[in-house]
Amino acid sequence: MSLAILAVLVLGIGAGYFMPGDLSAFIDSASSYMLLILLFSVGIDMGLNKEVFTRIRELGFKILLIPFGVVVGSLCGGVLTALLVKLSIKEGLAISAGLGWYSLSGILITEAGNPVGGTIAFLANVFREMLTFIVVPFVASHLNYYCAIAPAGATAMDTTLGIISKNTNGTIAVLSFVSGVICTLLVPVLVPIFL
Repeated sequence: MSLAILAVLVLGIGAGYFMPGDLSAFIDSASSYMLLILLFSVGIDMGLNKEVFTRIRELGFKILLIPFGVVVGSLCGGVLTALLVKLSIKEGLAISAGLGWYSLSGILITEAGNPVGGTIAFLANVFREMLTFIVVPFVASHLNYYCAIAPAGATAMDTTLGIISKNTNGTIAVLSFVSGVICTLLVPVLVPIFL
């Protein structure tokens, strides 16, 4: 499945390169509707599994450990990467604090007067989302289902929820959604802290 996702992505990049610019509004609109259909179908799958909600109640506040780990891991990765590519630690933290939300993190950093950092944030978070589609099947089958949530970051509640749900189970899909919501709420708080 990972190879199929990668092939479709490469084909999409090629199609986008040769596509007339006036079709981009249609593609944006169509992808938004497809995302809503995907979320609806994942919601049906979660709703059919009544055991999921019992499990969530049992976990209680432990459910916050996953998004906490995602944030801490992302920020540590940002520091390490900043040291490797000779960026400032502050810039590495701001970029990694995007948690996969490329459209917002890039804008926040650019508007703070760092267009290069904003571009890097945009690309890093786009690549994070693309890599999630590739690595989740491997992580779910070779590590564990909980670890499969981490690569997605904020996108665990929407664009990458489908691949996580497909490769795990209903309980993990709900945990993924909750983690994505929490990460999404943290992005507009964390990015400005590090600017």
